[in-house]
Amino acid sequence: MARGVAAKKSVRQAKPPYVLDEQVGFILRQVWQRHSAIFARDIGTNLTPTQWAALSKLAETGPCSQNQLGRLTAMDVATIKGVIDRLSARGLTETSQDPEDGRRLLVSLTRAGQQLAEKVAPSALAITRETLAPLDAREREMLMALLNKLR
Repeated sequence: MARGVAAKKSVRQAKPPYVLDEQVGFILRQVWQRHSAIFARDIGTNLTPTQWAALSKLAETGPCSQNQLGRLTAMDVATIKGVIDRLSARGLTETSQDPEDGRRLLVSLTRAGQQLAEKVAPSALAITRETLAPLDAREREMLMALLNKLR
């Protein structure tokens, strides 16, 4: 009888084949949650991470179609539309017809949007630094290289 109990005990002590805490998706989600909390606390204005992504990408690239902006910021069509609608309602972005293709609308920053992007950029950089603060310089470089490789 002792042998049966020992066998059951060893089965229960065996590591399961799937441990959530060891899965890349779960770890990335936890890191994203930490980064999002830092972002919300420190951004200094009422912007979501997706709104900041759209503003900063427009500041970087200049006017582009909403579809292209969605691709550049890794947002699907519905998400980028909602983001631009909210930014436009706040007077930060505007749309105009593409002079080369009248069927397409271009999204661009308004003067207020450009000023906000310039004002927020230092905070956004500080948020990135804080997110990566547990790592030394070599580890930060390696993490970014590995994450870029996984894209």
